[in-house]
Amino acid sequence: MAVTDDSRAGLERFWGAQLKWWHLTFAVLWVITLVITFIEPAGRGGHVATAGLLVVMAIAYAVWAPSALLDQSWKGWAYLAVAWSALIAIHVLDPNTEAWLLFFVLFPHLWVMLSQPAAVVTTIAAVASTTATRLWGAGGSTDDLVPVLVTAVISIALSILLGIFTSRMVHEASRRAETIDALHAAQAELAAAERDRGVSEERERLSREIHDTLAQGFTSVLALSRAADAALARGDVDTARERLALVDATARDNLSEARLIVAELTPGHLQSRTLVEALGRLTAAVSAESKVPTALSVLGDPAPLGGSGEVVLLRSAQEALANVRRHAHAQGPP
Repeated sequence: MAVTDDSRAGLERFWGAQLKWWHLTFAVLWVITLVITFIEPAGRGGHVATAGLLVVMAIAYAVWAPSALLDQSWKGWAYLAVAWSALIAIHVLDPNTEAWLLFFVLFPHLWVMLSQPAAVVTTIAAVASTTATRLWGAGGSTDDLVPVLVTAVISIALSILLGIFTSRMVHEASRRAETIDALHAAQAELAAAERDRGVSEERERLSREIHDTLAQGFTSVLALSRAADAALARGDVDTARERLALVDATARDNLSEARLIVAELTPGHLQSRTLVEALGRLTAAVSAESKVPTALSVLGDPAPLGGSGEVVLLRSAQEALANVRRHAHAQGPP
């Protein structure tokens, strides 16, 4: 039986592990029946005939039953046909035989190897056949008719009820395994969708961080280049060179940070630094670039916020300072 999923595979392994108990039960009852056959007085065919039919039943079991117990196929029909024929023949040869002990394995075999409708029909046919052989062995006596028929009806009712109960339990176990497999498949699809969404969100976050970094850097470069141009217009070459040096440093810092973001997905200011240290470096850089007095004040004892929280705060500070320079036209003393 093909198995392609975990729950179904587990169920198949469970049934496969139970086979040894089916085999052991059949072997024990078969040996007991064989021993009793030679202890009890011989029937019409003698001990040899009864023992031969038991051997035929055992051979049929060994050839067809192991695979038929796991899968409903023609092998189950073949085994049951031979086994029940041999058992009925034993009852014909010896009406007083104790071979009825094998009913305890043959009836369960019906419900395992056949579909439920086929098992119901076969159960009725098997009980009717064994009942007919008992009546025939009794010589047609009417005294035995009522007890035999009552026993037959009770046997059919119990066999069918127990068989249906067992079949429904097996079907329920199979259905639950399929449901669990469907749930696992849905969970896998959901996990894949979550991963895809996470990748998409991470890409968006990365693009925003790169944009914020470059935007701040370009703002600084523009401010410094304008300051350098103004200094040149005043003839202040030293100040212009200082501003151009800051342009070069700012461009290098922002290029380095962009590369760090791509490589490590963490803002460059936070590399090997705490958030307080990163904010201090940021304010120092802004003061140096724009000559706008910028200071960092920390109240209380800083607590670690985790990577994502610290990134958000650092980016907020960067954007706030960039907006001050961009929109408020903040600048240092000339």
